[in-house]
Amino acid sequence: MEVVQVLHMNGGIGETSYANNSLVQAHALAAWGPFCNSLGALPISILPAHILEAERQKVISLTKPITEEAITNVYCSNLPRSLAIADLGCSSGPNTLFVVSELIKVVDKLRTKLGHDSPEYQVFLNDLPGNDFNTIFKSLPNFQKKMSYQLGPGAGPCLFSGTPGSFYGRLFPSKSLHFVHSSYSLQWLSQVPEGLANNKGNIYMASTSPPSVLRAYYEQFQRDFSMFLKCRAEELVAGGGMVLTILGRRNEDPSSKECCYIWELMAMALNDMVSEGLIEEEKMDSFNIPQYTPSPSEVKFEVLKGGHFSIDRLEVSAVKWNDYDNEFSPSDAFSDDGYSVAKCMRAVAEPLLVSHFGDAIIEEVFRRYREIIADRISKEKTQFINVTISVTKRG
Repeated sequence: MEVVQVLHMNGGIGETSYANNSLVQAHALAAWGPFCNSLGALPISILPAHILEAERQKVISLTKPITEEAITNVYCSNLPRSLAIADLGCSSGPNTLFVVSELIKVVDKLRTKLGHDSPEYQVFLNDLPGNDFNTIFKSLPNFQKKMSYQLGPGAGPCLFSGTPGSFYGRLFPSKSLHFVHSSYSLQWLSQVPEGLANNKGNIYMASTSPPSVLRAYYEQFQRDFSMFLKCRAEELVAGGGMVLTILGRRNEDPSSKECCYIWELMAMALNDMVSEGLIEEEKMDSFNIPQYTPSPSEVKFEVLKGGHFSIDRLEVSAVKWNDYDNEFSPSDAFSDDGYSVAKCMRAVAEPLLVSHFGDAIIEEVFRRYREIIADRISKEKTQFINVTISVTKRG
């Protein structure tokens, strides 16, 4: 599987698009305050408004304080006349524009307090070539107009560029960036690891995966993440900052339930279809997800090994699969949680599934997947784990 060709979120603004289903990323950004609908971008919630509002109030995200601290340090240490910000793995949802807007607001408030002229803001939006950049670009005029209104006179211009390509290689000129942000992208690998032939019946690391499979996934992550860090070290100025949020895990077991369960449930749906003759067994056994969900210690190890960055913050947070954050209520799960989580995962996984199995099975796969998820949510608490790290480029 050529990951660079097939890995992208569902584009557009339709029912199964990433723009309308960026559930997990929306949660992690919840602590920023009102979402970017106020900036004229695209809707992000697939859920009733009262559910999302309850989640906003109770989900504690570390993204806001960590990112505010990092961009403040970058601005104060460099005082650039032109501030270059890159969002890597921007996808086609509105969350990229929202994060960028908040970064600019922090800098504008800071420079006003210090009595400095506003810098120009250069914003680079990066993702793989198959990403739906047009959906983002169509929202930019309204976004820029409202940003100008909110910032008021004296604020520098916000200039946007799209940068298609893999972030596991060079994307920008040397020492051209001041700040890099990436959210929910670096868990994706550059390729499906080699040596997974004996991972039969699984589509990812699982409790039944042999040690050689777990090792293959980890070694691919090491190669990819170390290359990512090396490339960004060349592109960032000395004192430049980077905040990365990665889907990960708390513990050191790469096949633990907290990071693999969502894919194990999808494998259950696919295996049921194999047993009914709807999917060829060979097709199932040759399909593996190009993802790795690292632990904090694994992320820290690669950063320190490279020696390019100092670590400022390393935090772990959790987001529930279902969009309720009240007391656990099994009866609620069947109302729409299975549907919501399955739609969120469909926006992420459908391009990979279609590339391998074709599109004829998609509706049936996600119908079964939705039922399995709803059943599990009704019986247990399920979470996505986030690993967030803030680093500074060494001089």
